[in-house]
Amino acid sequence: MLGGKEIVKRFKKNVSLKEWSAFKTGGAAKYFYIADEKSDLIDTIKKAKEARLRFFVLGGGSNVLFSDAGYNGLVIKNKIADFHIKKKKEGRGGWFEAVCESGASLSDLALESLKRGLTGLEWAVGIPGTVGGAVYGNSGAFNHSISDAIKSVEVLNLNNLKLENFSKKECRFSYKDSIFKRRKDLLIVSATLKLKKGDKKKVIAKKNNALENRKKSQPLSFASAGCVFKNYQGKITDKNILKEFSEIKGFNNKRIIPAGYLIDKCGLKGKTIGGAMISKKHANFIVNLGRAKSEDIKKLISLIKRKVKNKFGISLEEEIKIVGCND
Repeated sequence: MLGGKEIVKRFKKNVSLKEWSAFKTGGAAKYFYIADEKSDLIDTIKKAKEARLRFFVLGGGSNVLFSDAGYNGLVIKNKIADFHIKKKKEGRGGWFEAVCESGASLSDLALESLKRGLTGLEWAVGIPGTVGGAVYGNSGAFNHSISDAIKSVEVLNLNNLKLENFSKKECRFSYKDSIFKRRKDLLIVSATLKLKKGDKKKVIAKKNNALENRKKSQPLSFASAGCVFKNYQGKITDKNILKEFSEIKGFNNKRIIPAGYLIDKCGLKGKTIGGAMISKKHANFIVNLGRAKSEDIKKLISLIKRKVKNKFGISLEEEIKIVGCND
């Protein structure tokens, strides 16, 4: 039961999710709603819960793969996107505080902080997605992550619909992970970041270097969700593998083996299924050649996991979130 027409009449019906996903794939959402204000987001979730209507809160869509069958419920597009940066302490050791709603663009926030000569988010310029999504998955690049700058996170407890504040410690950040990935009853509403004043020339140089590295190493001309898999955290000790792939010894020293390297060594670069392809430029990217279906991408994901497991004994873990029709 929907709990009455008055609850769902504000929602759009049968909205294609392709335009809201970085992969540009997926079927239609049964209901769709754009929330522009914090109060509106919370009220919409409350109404969905009252109606016992399945719902999914969508951020930037940069790390999501929707089913070709769509979503049999309500997709709430989070567009609460205000942020402001204030100086909190003067002089040596001075710092700035950035308070950002979860739907704010991570790249826009990074650019604004760079204009002020602030350091801490240089790595994030050009990264698609939202602040909320970055906090959820502890996004990062070039040996930095969002957790480096986090002071606190405001969440909505979906059990009682009350707002709560989590300290950085309580967020339990780790590599590409946070408490918010493990607790589905917590929805990120905003985050407070602590940024420091830096040498503006050096800050801009770091930003330019990050952008240049992305252009060189990533297939930016195709629709994709970025890296599909987390890098493997650990070592490979099999002597036969170490003999065949001598560079793994260097990775072992850091206890991080890039997923792209493992996929590449399985000979999967350029492999296509339907309209999807494992990028020839970066093997941890699956790209939409223009006519891909979500099922094509899911088949490539399964193929990669099977091949890497068979060759290296490693079970790769997805970085993206796969959303089924009835999830």
